[in-house]
Amino acid sequence: MKQLKYTIPLLLTSFASQAALVDLSTWMTDGEGSWSVSADNNTANQSVNGDPTVFYSTGSSLGQTISGEFSVGTENDDDFIGFVLGYNAGEINSATSDFLLIDWKQADQVHPELGTASAGLAISQVSQGLNYDTGAWEHDPTMGVTELARSINYAETGWEDNTIYSFDITFTAELVEVFINDIKELSISGEFTDGGFGFYNFSQPDVQYSQVMADEAPPVGVSEPTTVLLWGAGLAAVFLRRKQKQ
Repeated sequence: MKQLKYTIPLLLTSFASQAALVDLSTWMTDGEGSWSVSADNNTANQSVNGDPTVFYSTGSSLGQTISGEFSVGTENDDDFIGFVLGYNAGEINSATSDFLLIDWKQADQVHPELGTASAGLAISQVSQGLNYDTGAWEHDPTMGVTELARSINYAETGWEDNTIYSFDITFTAELVEVFINDIKELSISGEFTDGGFGFYNFSQPDVQYSQVMADEAPPVGVSEPTTVLLWGAGLAAVFLRRKQKQ
């Protein structure tokens, strides 16, 4: 039975996260944004209200879970924030792009030229870049932005001003899952191409992304929050065993 007591914690801790902080100073910018990185290289700020922009890693993000926090530090606008997956340099302006867009609009808005942008969180396939047009604004498939799914709890609900949200995004060749504040909001299956992970803004200033960490994606069927719980359970078992020996 002693062997069993030691085996259970080992099985649990085998799922433990080995996440490491991401050095954002190596990331690149595409589009019309103004991005800056903090002195510790783990916080990125986007400061201008402009056309679509991305701040992205140049390495592969396939097979990873990316975690962190994001917030909007102003009450003066209500537009798009979010992320890109499988992104490669120049795709924001490419007529033959192939990446995923996760964007979150704070409020419904009717634009005199671009139509209606709906509040809420969604994931879309981008095949013709992201420009100041109906594609980025209202997820117009004729302009290369095809919406694939909307969030479970934020399908029609926007982000809040001056509020910090946590995110966990798992990106594999066949599965994408998005957790906001440890709640699964998006889960889609398909065949996804490799590329970098990045942050996305459209017409929204004063956005901050921080505490960014990357880890190997958990096995299929084991979500990132579940991995953390398993790790915690393993530590608890070790602690109890040590207490019993005292």
